[in-house]
Amino acid sequence: MLTLVDQLGAGPWILPTVFALVLLDALLVVVPGELAVSAAGALSTATGSPPLPALIAVAAVAAATGDLLCYLVGRAVRPARLPAAARSIVEGPRVQRALAWAATRLDRSMAGVVFTARFIPFARLAVNLTAGATRIPLRRYLSAVIPAALAWALYQSVIGAALGVVFQGAPLLAVGVAVAVAMGLGIAIDLLVARRRR
Repeated sequence: MLTLVDQLGAGPWILPTVFALVLLDALLVVVPGELAVSAAGALSTATGSPPLPALIAVAAVAAATGDLLCYLVGRAVRPARLPAAARSIVEGPRVQRALAWAATRLDRSMAGVVFTARFIPFARLAVNLTAGATRIPLRRYLSAVIPAALAWALYQSVIGAALGVVFQGAPLLAVGVAVAVAMGLGIAIDLLVARRRR
């Protein structure tokens, strides 16, 4: 198992896999992009590969690209044009609450909302779709998305990297703990957001 973990970290597919998962995570919140970045961060310091700066760069580019794709979808697609199954999801109460929250906040403080939403999966999706649908200028939008993506990538990578240092001799344990911590932080953020809404 340790050999497999070492090979995964040193193999040529770790960074493309992280890129793909983070990109998909921006579009489909059920994809574990955060977990992939934290796990790769743990591998980075526990095994020496992938290089931490490369991981941060790949995760940031993937996050910004995914958020931009959501923005473009928001500009192009109107709910009335969606198939019935997709429309029922978009018109569901959870998505509608997130969209209403995003639209209100985008009017007040676009940069702060985009930055905060990058760390909250459903809010991130809602904010990026709403930013596109409300025709926020692309240059203004990117000026918030790029720093937010970089901060998110740094945050997720450093969590994993710190745990990789703590569990230096046990890369498998480092990855497992990094995934558990990333999941726990995600749940805690979701709970705080829900409590604040109430």
